Amino acid sequence: MVQERPEDELLDIVDKSDRVVSQARRADAYAHRLRHRSTFVLVRNAGGAIFVHRRTASKLIFPSRYDMFVGGVVRAGETYDDAAHREAEEELGVSGLPAPTPLLRFLYEDADFTWWAAVYEVRCDALVNPQAEEVDWYSFLTVGEIQAKLDVWPWTPDSLEAFARLQAA
Repeated sequence: MVQERPEDELLDIVDKSDRVVSQARRADAYAHRLRHRSTFVLVRNAGGAIFVHRRTASKLIFPSRYDMFVGGVVRAGETYDDAAHREAEEELGVSGLPAPTPLLRFLYEDADFTWWAAVYEVRCDALVNPQAEEVDWYSFLTVGEIQAKLDVWPWTPDSLEAFARLQAA
């Protein structure tokens, strides 16, 4: 079986109210700033520390940047909840995670990208084995340790916004 390349995944394109208006390949959504859907999952271990990782240099967007969420695009026809669960298990390299708990949604927009972001949280007590094609480095850090690195490490801008919104909630 030939595995679909990430840039060829079909995504639902949505309007400012998060209603589906069309579909496009991920590469086209990124290239033409088409609004789509994405999930962000804050993963905590038994001690409450948060899974933080550095993205690989081969990522389509925000390569080699740090992120305090796992997640990714919602495929065409997929629900936010299903995408959050799928992405968390794929990126962490685990199975049997509980369903992530929804926390908030927001519209992320910058000069290059726009997507509806659904933010979740899940506890992972299993030994993680992150996907090598997704993750260059990882650790579980406390909120204080993350905050100490916010102005030091190059973070993905969308995760910074999601983290700030969670801290303000």
